[in-house]
Amino acid sequence: MSDASGALPAASLLQLIWLASPALPIGGFSYSEGLEAGVEWGGLSSEPAASDWIADQLHLSLSRADLPVVAQAIAAWRDDDRARIEALNAWVLQTRESAEFLLQTEQMGRSFVEWLKLHHDDVASQFDGLAITYPVAFAFAASRTQASVRDGTLAFAFGWAENMIGAAVKSVPLGQSAGQRMLGRLMQEIPDAVDRAIALGDDDRQAFSPMLAIHSARHETQYSRLFRS
Repeated sequence: MSDASGALPAASLLQLIWLASPALPIGGFSYSEGLEAGVEWGGLSSEPAASDWIADQLHLSLSRADLPVVAQAIAAWRDDDRARIEALNAWVLQTRESAEFLLQTEQMGRSFVEWLKLHHDDVASQFDGLAITYPVAFAFAASRTQASVRDGTLAFAFGWAENMIGAAVKSVPLGQSAGQRMLGRLMQEIPDAVDRAIALGDDDRQAFSPMLAIHSARHETQYSRLFRS
């Protein structure tokens, strides 16, 4: 955990930065999570529109689904609570509302585990027989650092934000300066979203985002696509 000054040890801080990097070879850059369909059918033709879309997704979807799962799974991994881990993983699989959303969490989870095998000798045994999802795999890696649950969940949210801004810059399209302004907005909003997510219990988690699911389903047959979702 943090030292007496409240600072996270350098090694754990660097590990979190590494885990949140969009350069991690797990394919996050190849998904837009419905944003590309939003450009086609939802009127995302400007920086303000794209910025509002991603911020809404943070608060209405991510903070009520994946972020609480990450927070709860970090604690479960540290407690070696296999039943809890499997239940959280199953919840993610059961609540993906489109084929593309399911593909994303399964593929990124699988790729994340393969990457983890380069750094942890016991990874194969930890995930044996489990079709791991990305939030639960990320939580495993975060649990191996000295970071708090909140810091680990913040890192997950930042990695998501970086990928979403990258998708917006390419698909709207927008310039790099616009992307940085949008990312700056998310940096202001992510801490509150994470705090709300950590406070949620099992009965409060939900993944009901009907318009996002509709856009994701329509994306499956979108004529011209840059992204896998």
